Amino acid sequence: MFSLFNHTVIKNFDVSVLSKKIFNCCRNFATAKKITEMVKVLNVAEKNDVAKNVANILSRGSLRRREGYSKFNKIYEFQIQLPVLRNQQCQMIMTSVSGHLLNYDFLGDYGKWNGCDPRVLFSAPITTTCSEQCKLIKRTIEREVCGCQLLIIWTDCDREGENIGFEIIKICQEINPGIRVLRAHFSEITGAAIYRAINSLTDPDKKISDAVDIRQQLDLRIGAAFTRFLTLGLQRSVPHLEKCIISYGSCQFPTLGFVVERWKEREEFQPQPFWFIEVNVKRDNMNCTFTWNKRRLFDQRACVAIMAKIMENPLAKVLKVNNRRTSKYRPHPMDTVTFERLASSKLKINAKRAMIAAERLYNLGFISYPRTETNKFPPEIKLNDLIQAQCDNQQWGQYANRILERGGANPRNGNKSDQAHPPIHPTKPATNLTDGEQRKVYELITRHFLACCWADAIGAEETVDIEINDETFHAKGLRIIEKNYLEVYKYDFWGEKQLPQFVQDECFHPNSILMKDGRTTAPELLTESDLIALMEKFGIGTDATHAEHIEKIKDRKYISQMDDRRLKPEGLGIGLYEAYMEIEEQMTQPFLRAQLEIELQQICNGEKNPQEILRNQLILYEKVYHESFQNRNRLFQKIIEFI
Repeated sequence: MFSLFNHTVIKNFDVSVLSKKIFNCCRNFATAKKITEMVKVLNVAEKNDVAKNVANILSRGSLRRREGYSKFNKIYEFQIQLPVLRNQQCQMIMTSVSGHLLNYDFLGDYGKWNGCDPRVLFSAPITTTCSEQCKLIKRTIEREVCGCQLLIIWTDCDREGENIGFEIIKICQEINPGIRVLRAHFSEITGAAIYRAINSLTDPDKKISDAVDIRQQLDLRIGAAFTRFLTLGLQRSVPHLEKCIISYGSCQFPTLGFVVERWKEREEFQPQPFWFIEVNVKRDNMNCTFTWNKRRLFDQRACVAIMAKIMENPLAKVLKVNNRRTSKYRPHPMDTVTFERLASSKLKINAKRAMIAAERLYNLGFISYPRTETNKFPPEIKLNDLIQAQCDNQQWGQYANRILERGGANPRNGNKSDQAHPPIHPTKPATNLTDGEQRKVYELITRHFLACCWADAIGAEETVDIEINDETFHAKGLRIIEKNYLEVYKYDFWGEKQLPQFVQDECFHPNSILMKDGRTTAPELLTESDLIALMEKFGIGTDATHAEHIEKIKDRKYISQMDDRRLKPEGLGIGLYEAYMEIEEQMTQPFLRAQLEIELQQICNGEKNPQEILRNQLILYEKVYHESFQNRNRLFQKIIEFI
């Protein structure tokens, strides 16, 4: 028997090949056993790109990819020594969600448009639901968490990210109740930031998640009650609105209010005539205009009298020639509101599209987290390294080099910090971007970063004051000495204006003294940049939601954007504003939502009870709903007037 086996082996196999196969089999068995004994760690990010890039950094490029149930959310596996587990070798499983997994909705017939009286929605039972696409992601997480000892949350480090993290935790703990949960904190997807995050894992913050839960429940109940009330009521009276949704949101209406109020100011504006005196001098081949210190008068006869007095002896005397050094300040580091406003006004990209481009750049690791309220750099950020990374760029590399040659970064820091994220800045060069808007956004962020790290522009300002028969005038000139940050920051302008030479106490006859007239002009309609500034000033929404609220009232046809990018209210928007100004003015004003934002922050800080805030807000809005319902005929009639 032995000889037959031996003969068969010799006949069919090379002995070295057999030995190699046996060795590989033993090694694979040992590896499988070792992996089985390892601690398994499930890691979940907010987007697939983040999961992929974080896994690539932690694995140093040696990850293995496999499919999840959702084709958009892959699974990445690798092994590392985890500091939080005393550098024990761990089997890391990294996957992702695609934003929120769970959403609040009403139970049963309460969720149907005609299923109940809208007023009962303030207290109707609600539950959490999961969309079909999210169910595939949920199945992946449920499968992968089996056998894991640790869950690490890698969602964005803001309120929404914290809430999404707790949605993931809820799903995992239903399958694996005893799993330990930790939170990674990071503001950019770079090696340094990700390793810093994995070395300083913390507990997730339930208070922050609770604030989002309260906001979501309020938005659902208040929004659904008023939206159904307005939509169904108006559709009965105006047949062509039967396919329209007349939505209400506690951020939407105040945002609409800002646009309508500015439009009304412009429409109701009555131009006023005014008169002023101008002195012109031509000297040294230059024309120089002196401005009247009184600026203008709204009394023509008074201006005529002053003009007559001047012309009795139209000899000008130089009272003072003043030269002083002046500066044009470089910008503060970029926070989200600044970014949205600059993208809208300088790049002509609306805030929503700009944020989409910025989030994509962040997911790819090119910029830091784009949702931040911070406009000062923390000392631990190595700014000179970030500047050095831009030195080879053909468009702005020369300016990065000059900053370093002058001693390195000297940022003009602001005074705001959200204690979570640094200002928006580039994290690495981006030379292969194919999307046009992403290229523009990256350039804006990079040039802004270099500008704030450079030096203020320096100029010499000259002011000449003259007197003609007791009336005083002045002229100002500017000569730029050092452009500094203006060289890289093409979005700012400082115009030079040269004056002829004047000597103190000299007298001269002006070339002309003219009395001119003009009319006051109406205020301009708001731009998106103006609107974002008002929303920030009055606490409407957050830096993360400004763009969404503006887009919502555009989608609902409450406002439109004109060719010059200014915002004009449409008939439906004006009608809603005017109707609620008569019935319940506070609905169109920013104060209700601003107070809620303050209370949500107090929940985050542990200063207020979430359920108490929820209860008080619902009582307040239910009262407003009652007033609206009692006056519904007058309300709807007022809206219809403007449609």
